[in-house]
Amino acid sequence: MDKSLKIYISILVLLLTVIVIIDMNKPLPIDWSPTYGLKDKIPMGMYVFNEELPTLLKNQKIQKVNVTPYEYLEPLYDYDTLVNNYKIKGTFLVLSDVPILDNESTKELFYFADHGNNVFLSMKNFPKSILDSLKLEVKAEFQFSDSIYNWMANPKLSSKKYNLVEGIGNSYFSKIDTLNTSVLGYQSGDSTRVNYIKVPYKSGNFYLHTQPAAFVNVHLLKKQQFEYAENVLSYLPKTDVFWYVKDQNGDVISNSPLRYIFSQPALKWAWFLFLIGMLIFMIFNAKRRQRIVPIVKPLSNTTIEFAKTIGNLYFQEGDHGNLIDKKIIYFIEKIRNDYMLDTTVLDAFFIKKLHQKSGKELVDIERVVYLIHQHRKNHFTCIEDDLIQMNEVMERIIN
Repeated sequence: MDKSLKIYISILVLLLTVIVIIDMNKPLPIDWSPTYGLKDKIPMGMYVFNEELPTLLKNQKIQKVNVTPYEYLEPLYDYDTLVNNYKIKGTFLVLSDVPILDNESTKELFYFADHGNNVFLSMKNFPKSILDSLKLEVKAEFQFSDSIYNWMANPKLSSKKYNLVEGIGNSYFSKIDTLNTSVLGYQSGDSTRVNYIKVPYKSGNFYLHTQPAAFVNVHLLKKQQFEYAENVLSYLPKTDVFWYVKDQNGDVISNSPLRYIFSQPALKWAWFLFLIGMLIFMIFNAKRRQRIVPIVKPLSNTTIEFAKTIGNLYFQEGDHGNLIDKKIIYFIEKIRNDYMLDTTVLDAFFIKKLHQKSGKELVDIERVVYLIHQHRKNHFTCIEDDLIQMNEVMERIIN
């Protein structure tokens, strides 16, 4: 290594050291990221709400849900014809700055409300299926300012107007079904807007609120502003509460072996300096020493040939019934793994569920179920046409 290179490296190391020292002495900026994390103590986290929820919902059992609403609620439904109801009763609670409900979960929440339960959603934007089903429209028009106020529609509950600014959205309900919808709260922008409603749905209710930021740390710690969150939740029935906290509970831990190093500023910069030094060493000292890479002929895939041979063997033997049996076994296993359906009984309920989950033509599903039943009845009288029909309709559903 020549003298000039040593000088350049010394200057680079000195410069990086000065940068690290300056950066360490700077005050940490406030993180305004809307994480809505249960363990986050930053302004837009929900640490305070998580700690105070038992106080806000007194004498109510609170269950945190770490999977999607569909994954949580669907197994709790009793399909017994004498029951046909959920094994739980209560209110499903969702607080989020962004849309987090998938289509299946949205359908399951409607089904949950249909059976006499309640759904509380505090979100800036709601799934279109919810708005369409409840005959609602949401718009965002007014400009952000420090004069944004939120208040309850019922003055007997509270006549105060709460000045919420940080993280507040500009969406409101521009259209509601006035015959069935109860207005519970308002917000002010360029004019008065509805931001909290109650919509009956069959045997249950939907509570929709457009300002989830009311439940974050920065507002719950401000004088009197916690009262607004308390007033919003006071409309919920005194039942069990199932709080959807997937990806908000902060329990996800990185599997990287460097996670501790990156969590400590000093160790992180030491790691970066090490990498930079190694890079400089490689640029100025490493030599290209690469042997000729030999050409290796890839192994031939014999799986397809094997499958063709076995298929031709069954076909030439004319054992169509045996081949149909294997097609049915493969088809049922494929449906069970892909769509998580119970295939013990292939009845009308199975047809309906498969149609909903797969999106395939209902006629094809009914046809394949009919052919399977016919084959099981007439196993010993199978002909080539039966095999062809069975294969065609199965391929349309699977592929």
